[in-house]
Amino acid sequence: MRFVYGKIDWSTSDRGQENCYLLTNGLGGFSSQSMIGSNARNDQALLMACLCAPVDRYHMITRLEEEVIFADSDGESDYEIYEDSRYAQGKGGGFCGKVSLSGQQYVDYTKNQDGQKYLQSFVVEDLPVWMYQVGGLQICKTVVMRHGENTVGVSYRMKNRGKKDAKLVLTPLFEFVTKGSVMPEQKPFEVTVKPYKGGSTGNITDGKLTVHFAADGVVETFETAYVEDLYYAHDSRDGRPAVGRCASNHRIISQVPAGAEVVCDVIYSMERDFIKDADKVSVTAEALIKEEKQRLQRLVELSGLKDEVACQLAKAADQFVVERESTGGKSIIAGYPFFGDWGRDTMIAMIGCCISTRRYEDAKNIFRTFMKYCKNGIMPNMFPEGENPPMYNTVDASLLFILAVYEYYQSSKDLAFVKESFDTMKEVLDWYQKGTDFHIHMDEDGLISAGGGLEQVTWMDVRFQKLLPTPRHGKPVEMNAYWYHDLCVMQKFALLLAEEERNSGAADGSMTAQSDTAAELQALAGQWEQLAQKVKKSFGDKFWNAEKGCLKDVLAAEETELSEVEKKRRKNAENQIRCNQIWAVSQQFCALDEERRKAVTDVVFEKLYTPRGLRSLAMEDMEFRPQYTGTWKHRDLCYHQGTVWGFPLGAYFLSYLKVNDNSEKAKAEVKEQLAGIEGALREGCIGQLAEVYDGENPTVSEGCFAQAWSTAELLRVYAELEKE
Repeated sequence: MRFVYGKIDWSTSDRGQENCYLLTNGLGGFSSQSMIGSNARNDQALLMACLCAPVDRYHMITRLEEEVIFADSDGESDYEIYEDSRYAQGKGGGFCGKVSLSGQQYVDYTKNQDGQKYLQSFVVEDLPVWMYQVGGLQICKTVVMRHGENTVGVSYRMKNRGKKDAKLVLTPLFEFVTKGSVMPEQKPFEVTVKPYKGGSTGNITDGKLTVHFAADGVVETFETAYVEDLYYAHDSRDGRPAVGRCASNHRIISQVPAGAEVVCDVIYSMERDFIKDADKVSVTAEALIKEEKQRLQRLVELSGLKDEVACQLAKAADQFVVERESTGGKSIIAGYPFFGDWGRDTMIAMIGCCISTRRYEDAKNIFRTFMKYCKNGIMPNMFPEGENPPMYNTVDASLLFILAVYEYYQSSKDLAFVKESFDTMKEVLDWYQKGTDFHIHMDEDGLISAGGGLEQVTWMDVRFQKLLPTPRHGKPVEMNAYWYHDLCVMQKFALLLAEEERNSGAADGSMTAQSDTAAELQALAGQWEQLAQKVKKSFGDKFWNAEKGCLKDVLAAEETELSEVEKKRRKNAENQIRCNQIWAVSQQFCALDEERRKAVTDVVFEKLYTPRGLRSLAMEDMEFRPQYTGTWKHRDLCYHQGTVWGFPLGAYFLSYLKVNDNSEKAKAEVKEQLAGIEGALREGCIGQLAEVYDGENPTVSEGCFAQAWSTAELLRVYAELEKE
């Protein structure tokens, strides 16, 4: 998609910082800045490198200060002459002196830069492009990140239609600190420069980390200067530390004579030395731009998707698929700019990110990564970093793993991988039946119970110190919907593999061994079918709330150590209307009859639906919180108490299609409602879908500006609409 913005969108610096771009490199590194080229968050940077994929991130290059210097009416203009002036009107008319194109807010506002006044348009179509005009000088700026490298390129294509010679002066600002931290005062840096024919190369170092660079132009070095009091407006709004600093020690100068067209490329990299010989750099920004656009186009072609929004979401989904160095495989980043890769988020997101887009090899790679670390039937929720062990605090990642393998099989018909993963999936069922960590076990009624004490093992997992805003200990509705679904899936898989064993035995004459294996699989299928029927009956009997015509959210566990007030609160939580019930309808194997499926879908629409996502709690509930903002504690208390989440919206649309038999009328209605998603793609992180919105009036995106499962689940809906 092509997202076009004009001057009204940055009529104030606050408006200009509402939206940002995101480029990623498949390692966990990224580049992200606002439409006016500023950083509105500490976690934004021109180059946020990742040195150990995917979460060992370092804020390297903050941004480029951009200035244009025009010659005065007498001819040459020296940089130092205009050091303290913004611009002046020349004797012969037009600009002379220094004009800043940079935009950035500062703490006291007196140092604010407002170069966006010269910004004519901002367009994102795969890559962000800024178009500036100052007097007779036009500047087209493009930023690109190379996939698989901590490398970012910035290309300035300039056309001087005026009568005055001009210079583009770029002053890189940098920090060299871990993502989210503040650069120490007077942090020392060194820069070395080596000229070559047509430009300069060099490196910046703090003694531990080094960034190499190549630039078209002359590089002038100076004693390290420090920029103080950077103001991060988004962090301030979210209750995070909102003040930063950075440093600089050189500038890049590119001449743009009157009547000339000039290209100035600047590239920064953590891992490549740019000079192959004395007169040629190893790569140009123009080459990187062409390479990245071709790569994204291949992904769209592979997906087979046709709808313009679906194709955009396929490209957006690619930004979450990353390498994981500690496991030697792939994983999925949960969200930018804050999160790493988590088990639950990965299993939900990979269906849209990898299966709806036909990236089957990536899907298998991710599955194998998680299978390798499955322990006592539980998939890791967080992977190890260095010598640290994985964290397994999740009940749903393992259930979602089986669900995702089934989606993979349905799309790819790859029975060989089903056979490869069968033992791991069986291990999950076995451990959940007999009981495993985090109080996960099957009760006598066949339903799954999980959680106790301070454990938070569902996706509503906030814990602030010893406070649990949404304790769901007991039998959560979506976990048992997954449990029923997975028993049905494993029954089907066992029958398919049994048939394959019989057929292969008949083909090669070794009937005895194959027959024994087939018989074992047939027996397992029978056991799982019997258990599934028990679960289905218990689910219908115990989760149905006849008074409200929908499903209970959780069947609360008995916890004797709780106060009477807390026991009552948790019992009341059973009947709260939450979005979790929609997953009982959207699964391919559903424990509800047709009438109840429709009733749940209708209640979810009436009480929870918004064009940006589903509310996590109905507005009429006494615990409903209308806004997600403020301090960390306040945001945690609001997180699942009505806040709108993007990703459950996918399950709602899939459920609506399902209960209406995927009719053409239902598809048309869903397409009409999806118009709201096109608007969401323009707001916040351009081309991406955010994590959350305010519960009462979901207008401005909050939390992660790009969330994997939000993007992936809506992509699934578009893919479903395109099925014949």
